Amino acid sequence: MSQTELFASPSVPPTPDRQAGLERLKAFTPLMGRRYAAQRNFDFGAEDRTNISVLSAHVRHRLVLESELAQAALSAHGLQAAEKFIQEVCWRTYWKGWLELRPSRWSEYRSELSQALSALGEDDALRRRYDAAQEGRTGLECFDAWVGELRTTGYLHNHARMWFASIWIYTLDLPWVLGADLFLRHLIDGDPASNTLGWRWVGGLQTVGKTYLARASNIEKYTGGRFTPEAGALAQDAPPLDAALEHPAPQTLAAGQAPDPDAPALIWLHEEDLHPESWAVDELDVRAVAYQAQPLARGDLALGECAARFTQQALIDGAQRAGAYFGRIAQAAADIDAVIDTARSVGAKHVVTQRPAVGPGQDQMAEYRAALARADLTLIEMRRPWDAAFHPHATKGFFKFKSAIPSVFDQLHLN
Repeated sequence: MSQTELFASPSVPPTPDRQAGLERLKAFTPLMGRRYAAQRNFDFGAEDRTNISVLSAHVRHRLVLESELAQAALSAHGLQAAEKFIQEVCWRTYWKGWLELRPSRWSEYRSELSQALSALGEDDALRRRYDAAQEGRTGLECFDAWVGELRTTGYLHNHARMWFASIWIYTLDLPWVLGADLFLRHLIDGDPASNTLGWRWVGGLQTVGKTYLARASNIEKYTGGRFTPEAGALAQDAPPLDAALEHPAPQTLAAGQAPDPDAPALIWLHEEDLHPESWAVDELDVRAVAYQAQPLARGDLALGECAARFTQQALIDGAQRAGAYFGRIAQAAADIDAVIDTARSVGAKHVVTQRPAVGPGQDQMAEYRAALARADLTLIEMRRPWDAAFHPHATKGFFKFKSAIPSVFDQLHLN
């Protein structure tokens, strides 16, 4: 398959396995430099993703690692020429680190979402606007097309996500949390941190007072004329949403734990980190490998079909590789009781995993932590060197964060 065929294929993104992700990475590496910087903001549609990598879903589940993308860009182009691509990789890390330092923002989002969902049952006008928006029946051609693309592919270009969020909030007058929920449940790369904080940014809640207004001229330019909305059909201004709370002070990051090489271990694989080959646990006495049987819910409403399918297949791919790597048959575990039963059956004393980020994964892990303690099993939550090096820099805005990229790359031996 030629490079043009690979990137013009309507099957976007690549299939949810590591090998397909690595093939995509190799094919896109020559384009990570100045060409990416010049073309990255254009949304040519689902059938033409030649200007972006479309690897975000693979990175979300760590089928492909952030460090692998960064090293490929550095090796091919150098830090200066690949600056924009590397910054895009690091934006996701910044959002994750920001939320790790301020986990109450996730709790606040969940609470506000619950209130907004309840309001749908009490406000008929709100319900009608919400249903029309989530079903792509607003009459705004571009917006309705993006809804269709979201539901049928599980993906939207980053620029389209910004337009979508702005129109949702300012033109359609809908609660931002309902839009964030729609994205999180349907995007195959749905990430609690970048999704929640990105929607907050559009509404002027994240960088207080700074909002994003979708303009007809901008949409026409960056979709290559595919959409030409009338200027009057879109909101003409974007006043900041009311911010009830100031940003909480950054908390101390939880340190990663080191497993005891003398304690028999069970490896626990979840959807947020599906590359156990790089966990650096070769010295462990691995007695069993268990993996999350089903994708996690991302809200009170159903997980989108594309997101559910991608995550499920990614879990299976990760489990197969883990089983082969550790020489154990990976067993699907429907719940923590199944993990405990497996651990006991093989004499494991430790359950070793990677720490999930703040969001549904960390919410589940809090429950698992308590259950494992009651079963006299020690939970070891490791932390990726990438996260440990970058997250402490997410104390303020992205400008401060990105200034640390060269020194962190030196720390991680990326060059």
